[in-house]
Amino acid sequence: MLGKPRQKRGIVLLIGSVLALIFAASTAYSGMKAGLTVAAGIPGAIIGSGLVQLWAAPQGMRGKNLIQAMASGGESIASGMIYVVPAIILIGGRVNFWAGCAVGAAAVVFAVSVAGLVEDFMVISQAKQLPYPESQAIASALTASEAASDQLGVMAWGFGIGGLVTALSTQVLGWVNTTITVVGDASYRWKFALEVNPMLIGIGFVVGMEVSLTMFAGSLLANFGLTPLIAYFTQFADPQAQVWNAATPIAQLDVDAVAGAYAKYIGAGMMLCGGVIGALKLIPVIRTSLQQTIGSGPAAGSQHFLGRLGGALAVVVITGWLVSGHLGLSLLAAVLAAGLALLFVIVSARMAGTIGCSNAPVSGMTIASLVIMTAVFVLCGWRDGQHTQWLLLFGIFIVTAISVGGAYTQTQKVGVLVRIDRHVVRPYFILAALIGVIIVMATTSLLAPQLAIGGANPPFGLPQANLIATLTAGIMSGKLPWAMVIVGIVLGLVCWLLKLPIMTVALGFYLPMATTSAILVGALLRALVMKVSAAGVRDTRVGLGVSLASGLIAGGSLVGLIGIGLQVAAIVTPGRPSGDLPAWVMLIGLCAAIIGPLLQVRRVAAHNGKDKR
Repeated sequence: MLGKPRQKRGIVLLIGSVLALIFAASTAYSGMKAGLTVAAGIPGAIIGSGLVQLWAAPQGMRGKNLIQAMASGGESIASGMIYVVPAIILIGGRVNFWAGCAVGAAAVVFAVSVAGLVEDFMVISQAKQLPYPESQAIASALTASEAASDQLGVMAWGFGIGGLVTALSTQVLGWVNTTITVVGDASYRWKFALEVNPMLIGIGFVVGMEVSLTMFAGSLLANFGLTPLIAYFTQFADPQAQVWNAATPIAQLDVDAVAGAYAKYIGAGMMLCGGVIGALKLIPVIRTSLQQTIGSGPAAGSQHFLGRLGGALAVVVITGWLVSGHLGLSLLAAVLAAGLALLFVIVSARMAGTIGCSNAPVSGMTIASLVIMTAVFVLCGWRDGQHTQWLLLFGIFIVTAISVGGAYTQTQKVGVLVRIDRHVVRPYFILAALIGVIIVMATTSLLAPQLAIGGANPPFGLPQANLIATLTAGIMSGKLPWAMVIVGIVLGLVCWLLKLPIMTVALGFYLPMATTSAILVGALLRALVMKVSAAGVRDTRVGLGVSLASGLIAGGSLVGLIGIGLQVAAIVTPGRPSGDLPAWVMLIGLCAAIIGPLLQVRRVAAHNGKDKR
């Protein structure tokens, strides 16, 4: 009799590990592509509920909660590391896989230890002050098991459609051109593009109209405002005048080159402004978090947590020393990184309780931390490219700790809501996060050649990583187009005065229009479903749509990642199709495949809440 429960626990561990792997890889791919990530808690809860019922029913709510915790643990790594690891590639450095894994693993232990010190206070004592909105949504998904089969069905449909379309596109086989492009004439140089990408359309459906439209507004400003304006004046440049960072005559720049050499630095200035303002807004949260944390007294088992903190810090110092060969630099950078990480892990844990992890300004906290560390490096005389690469290695520690701290606290709150022992969840979450570290480092190493491709329409947008690379390398070397950056800062201040979300506008400004327009298509599909649905069925259709979109994201990103792996191994050579007609056909078919199943939901029975088709 004892063998079966243990066997079922093994099944739960296996399912959770696979989901941690899948969500880490797909989030890394989609986040680097679009600059946005989608939390894995609710999809993990849906998948966990269905698979536990199928294969591990005796584990019940405990098994479901462990699976969603592991899905969140794997995804949280990607939602942090993708901001910094690709930046090493963008400055011309090489990603050291083992060093990245060591620093990332140390950050996981550090973040869980710091969050563990304040866990009881954050998730229990402050229950009235910290509602944890995403934790409540995940808990609701765990308890609503009756709808799991429907949600799993549409998620599987989305996964299949997303994988198929991606496989046919230029990302894998290259049988169908999936990018619609329209370019303006020489007198007014502009460019519109739309990538028929199921992953991006799924992201748009999840984030909704407000975020998608704000991002698209940033793209409109960049592609139909400032880029044409700069391109207009380049026509009058002296034939001998060259681009600030390349031996290219300014007068010969096309619209893509103008965007890459000048407009994107305006976007970097906007993101910098947004990050600084976001960090300043956190000052009251930091003060409150520290005051309440100190006043809550020592947590149970704090000696063990403090021991883990010391061990994690030692790993970071040793790893930095082995990579750089500079013990003094490693000690100073590790202590500084640990201090900043400790501060922002507590802030991240508190913000998970107020606005949720999906909306936490992880990139803003990371940018603020790295600007401080960059200033210290400059004051110490460590200013060359190698020093920048070492700086970013410690940045991996900071961003991973911030992301994990919020996700861990949010996950533990779910355990409180569904009445599961939080101490059981902790090792599963840590294991999933460690899996995520390995997968994200492997993914970025595989994609390194693709990540290094620049220009106006790179295969991966990498907005946050580009900003971090631009700022750290530019400040260290003293070479930045400050005029463009300052213009961006001014535009960011204008957005702030108009009460617009600066980082969202800046993301649209920085990302290729092909990306933001595809995200807008997904948001429009969600708006269409809401518009044509009666009040009694609207929420059900949108909920199923989010599940379908999660499948699109996972299917599109995983197949795209596999396709790149096949291309790198020279197993697949993608074709180069041309013409916009196939892309239009694919877009119409994809939209129909998304809204068709959702509109089949006719009504909801009032007595039990089950969907009737």
